Amino acid sequence: MPPDPFNAGEPALTGGTTTVVEGGTFCLSTGTGDVEPGTPHGLFFRDARVLSRWQLRVDGRVPHSLAVSHPEAFAARFVLRRPPAAGVADSTLLVVRERLVGDGMRETITVDNLGREATAVRLELHVDADFADLFAVKEGRAAHGGADVTAAGPELVLRDREDASRGVSFTAGADPVVVPGTLSWHVVVPAGGRWSTEVVVRPTVDGRPVPSLFHRGERIEASGPARKIRAWRAASTSVTATDPVLTGVLRRTESDLGALQIHDPARDGRPFVAAGAPWFMTLFGRDSLLTAWMALPLDVGLALGTLQTLAEAQGRVVDPLTEEEPGRVLHELRRGPDSAAVLGGDHYYGTADATPLFVMLLAECRRWGADPEVVRSLLPAADAALAWVDHYGDRDGDGFVEYRRATDRGLVNQGWKDSPDGVNDASGGLAVAPVALCEVQGYVHAALLGRAELAEGFGDEVTAARLRHRADDLRRRFAEAFWLPDRGWYAVALDGRKQPVDALTSNIAHCLWSGIATDEHAAAVIRRLAEPDMDTGYGLRTLASSMGAYNPMSYHNGSVWPHDTAIAVAGLLRYAHLPGAVDLAHRLADGLLDAAAAFGGRLPELYCGFSRDDFSPPVPYPTSCSPQAWASAAPLLLVRAFLGLEPDVPNRTVTTKPQLPPRWGELTLADLRLGDVTAHITAAGEKVVVSGLPPDWTT
Repeated sequence: MPPDPFNAGEPALTGGTTTVVEGGTFCLSTGTGDVEPGTPHGLFFRDARVLSRWQLRVDGRVPHSLAVSHPEAFAARFVLRRPPAAGVADSTLLVVRERLVGDGMRETITVDNLGREATAVRLELHVDADFADLFAVKEGRAAHGGADVTAAGPELVLRDREDASRGVSFTAGADPVVVPGTLSWHVVVPAGGRWSTEVVVRPTVDGRPVPSLFHRGERIEASGPARKIRAWRAASTSVTATDPVLTGVLRRTESDLGALQIHDPARDGRPFVAAGAPWFMTLFGRDSLLTAWMALPLDVGLALGTLQTLAEAQGRVVDPLTEEEPGRVLHELRRGPDSAAVLGGDHYYGTADATPLFVMLLAECRRWGADPEVVRSLLPAADAALAWVDHYGDRDGDGFVEYRRATDRGLVNQGWKDSPDGVNDASGGLAVAPVALCEVQGYVHAALLGRAELAEGFGDEVTAARLRHRADDLRRRFAEAFWLPDRGWYAVALDGRKQPVDALTSNIAHCLWSGIATDEHAAAVIRRLAEPDMDTGYGLRTLASSMGAYNPMSYHNGSVWPHDTAIAVAGLLRYAHLPGAVDLAHRLADGLLDAAAAFGGRLPELYCGFSRDDFSPPVPYPTSCSPQAWASAAPLLLVRAFLGLEPDVPNRTVTTKPQLPPRWGELTLADLRLGDVTAHITAAGEKVVVSGLPPDWTT
């Protein structure tokens, strides 16, 4: 592998955090590998912190950090040294911590004596668990409820005093001395010699240890997480480019999306993608759907698994506490001990966009070759989603989808910019609910057209015609209500008085992606997005620097989100026939790749929106999630958009309209699975070769 080149929405992380993640398990630590008490660090399993202290001391001191590497998202290696003795410049004792997570954690501690004489060393591993809910940790209000501790031989067991069915055990090799809160070793390492031990952390649920995805003593590459990522890669399209930065970023994308997948054992291992580490390692309607859309060139199965899981959780009743409504698609699924108190239950539905996105993705899955019978089985869920759009989403009967939270526990804003100040006008004033977001209307427009295509594909021409008529009507009314002719852009929203919320935002680029924008309006939007108050040089700002609420260090009011910029690029290329669209798409994509290189080959959830002329490399956002699903998937959307890749498996066609950035060189998609067919695509600039298709297919 190449080297690594409910409300505020802002997790309370500090900088310098190392994240290791696999499925629903993740660990946050310092650069030395320690989990420090009183911080958001810890080992988290099923939305609860099962390890709140994990500190290695060498002769009673914190070891010096030399390097941290991530061979995969689920593993990390911390290279340390014993602090030099007083009056000595160098250390001769190397300490390496190799960490692996997967329904638990395993850490191998290795000590190498690089000196010329034997050395005595005392190692202490201090451990504790507070079993705090993820939300409590995220919001900085985790209180230690206490744990009952039992030391038995080489094992240390902690149980939650408030819920004895939850616990965690620590077992170690090399005969540690075990006392409550500490495992220790006092060893002599000969000159040139090595000493090693392995410590395994196993969560306990309902009084039973959770089976780990690894075995004691096995190499990382033989572990369950490693086998899972190899299987994911073997089943996925291989995407490479001449540009080494793009190839490295795509390799990291593949690794991160594999690690962020959660496989449901109760449903034959059906996959869905979690939103991101550290705080969103669960099913999120909007995030999971958009990530699955972006990842379609890798694997349509991930999208189908996400759709099936969301369909099973689709709203059936009206419940103000969780904001559930019939047909509404889930916003967030949680399993932590405080979920009921924070969300009103394990399932929370407060989102305006996941429901139309569900229908959009289902139609797209059919185009990409999903099993027709699986698609057919999900049609009732799609129809229930559109019924929600009509009866609950459109709260005042004006033909647009609005949101207003049902109680004071819910999210104030229910689009992708869901922080309390995420929707504002040009002067910085907050939008008054109910709020109808511009991008949500675009998603509804695309959902209507997608469902029409599904109806046509399954022989229901009457429904197809009716839905297309509705989509055309919505597009016309959207242009009348949202366009600001004196500004040259769409209002980000209509507020509760049906007045346009006139801030210039990246949301309007989503209207290009969904296709709801007219050519006339799109041309003006393209010109406006290209201005320096929107384009930072490293991606598109969420809010123009000329707006009243602009803050480049904010979560949603001036920062850069890679997924958002990638959607903008895809939208620009949808209108590639308009002046400036392709040039701006190239510029934005180049900025994203430069940012990815600056962040070690992995695009974070977001970064600060300072101009490239003022700050280069880009300034990190201190609480950004990484890896984060739609940021990880964003490069795949760039690949698809610049290829102009639009398969239509039912009609045996593959359309390509390449407009590749010059720096990419040659781009190759090998083993692209389209239903029962496997294609191979090679492109450079505006030239493309598609091979491997049967003779009855057209390109």
